[in-house]
Amino acid sequence: MKPVKVGICGLGTVGGGTFNVLQRNAEEIARRAGRGIEVAQIAMRSQNPNCQITGTPITADVFEVASNPEIDIVIELIGGYTIARDLVLKAIDNGKHVVTANKALIAVHGNEIFAKAREKGVIVAFEAAVAGGIPVIKAIREGLSANRINWLAGIINGTGNFILTEMRDKGRAFPDVLAEAQALGYAEADPTFDVEGIDAAHKLTILASIAFGIPLQFDKAYTEGITQLTTADVNYAEALGYRIKHLGVARRTADGIELRVHPTLIPNDRLIANVNGVMNAVMVNGDAAGSTLYYGAGAGMEPTASSVVADLVDVVRAMTSDPENRVPHLAFQPDALSAHPILPIEACESAYYLRIQAKDHPGVLAQVASILSERGINIESIMQKEAEEQDGLVPMILLTHRVVEQRIDDAIVALEALQDVIGKVVRIRVEQLN
Repeated sequence: MKPVKVGICGLGTVGGGTFNVLQRNAEEIARRAGRGIEVAQIAMRSQNPNCQITGTPITADVFEVASNPEIDIVIELIGGYTIARDLVLKAIDNGKHVVTANKALIAVHGNEIFAKAREKGVIVAFEAAVAGGIPVIKAIREGLSANRINWLAGIINGTGNFILTEMRDKGRAFPDVLAEAQALGYAEADPTFDVEGIDAAHKLTILASIAFGIPLQFDKAYTEGITQLTTADVNYAEALGYRIKHLGVARRTADGIELRVHPTLIPNDRLIANVNGVMNAVMVNGDAAGSTLYYGAGAGMEPTASSVVADLVDVVRAMTSDPENRVPHLAFQPDALSAHPILPIEACESAYYLRIQAKDHPGVLAQVASILSERGINIESIMQKEAEEQDGLVPMILLTHRVVEQRIDDAIVALEALQDVIGKVVRIRVEQLN
């Protein structure tokens, strides 16, 4: 059987890894796919010194690859929203299957892209868009297809996880660790997508759609970054038996879907709380399988290439199948997607860590407890530290039971209005994940 011809658009870190894995493991991949896979063209702006591409046709125009009649599958690895979207839609219009690692593209334009792919009878595969080399999309879409997924939670940005690990283990301040992450290549010169939760929200949007059978709705995901976290909060969390992780949480409720990325306290005996450095992990809870955990490298040249090539093998296997009988892009049949709404953050429910800086006066704790009680917020535990020498303020740390966020918002307004409370109340959500 003649080989399948693919075009790689983008020969950066992931593109280079994909090319190298295809070359190095060509025989093994062909045995799995049922036929050979040949890189017939590469579109790139600059040479990758890690790749020996001698003999492979090269172009600087990605749209030339999408129009090449010899190519069966386009691998989109250029990133971004605009050119990538145009490239993928052009490839689909030309009847080509697509493999992409572009989480932003799928999260923002996936509904449009999948509709066009169904119209043309082609496949768009995107395992590498979430959690690098961890096959979590396949696990949810296929391995857990018997389950009603209740919730999922993930550490899905390695940069943020590296920063929080360093802050906890070495007591370092956020700006210091961020500078090191940039020097090591873990964070971009502009780290906004990583540290403000946008990258994780792209990935969480995709996971939630597959888990709950809803359209992609990135614009409704709540995002909160880690730039305001202090080593004091990291240490207080440890003293309470928790670790702070930058977590993506998606949960099905009777009223709608929670879709949120934010710093989160997790009990330190949970496996996911012990995922450190740049590693990723996703925990999924289904009604039949219970909780399952998927752990591994969330980025990097060959871990991500592993997922790209796995998608490529799946596409090759399915190329001759009836389009109506392929695994749906978002796990559920397109006409069976749910209109279950995404909840605003005020309607989401969580437990909370609150840190209050108060003057060392009698009766302050009673006032705090009264404000929380009036709003139906139950306190689970309180930790009160000695007054700080510099300003004489007493750090008061509380953990609450689960409550709708709007009540916490109202309570914080009232707390900050107290004469003896100084500055802003620090609020971090708490998830037990059990």
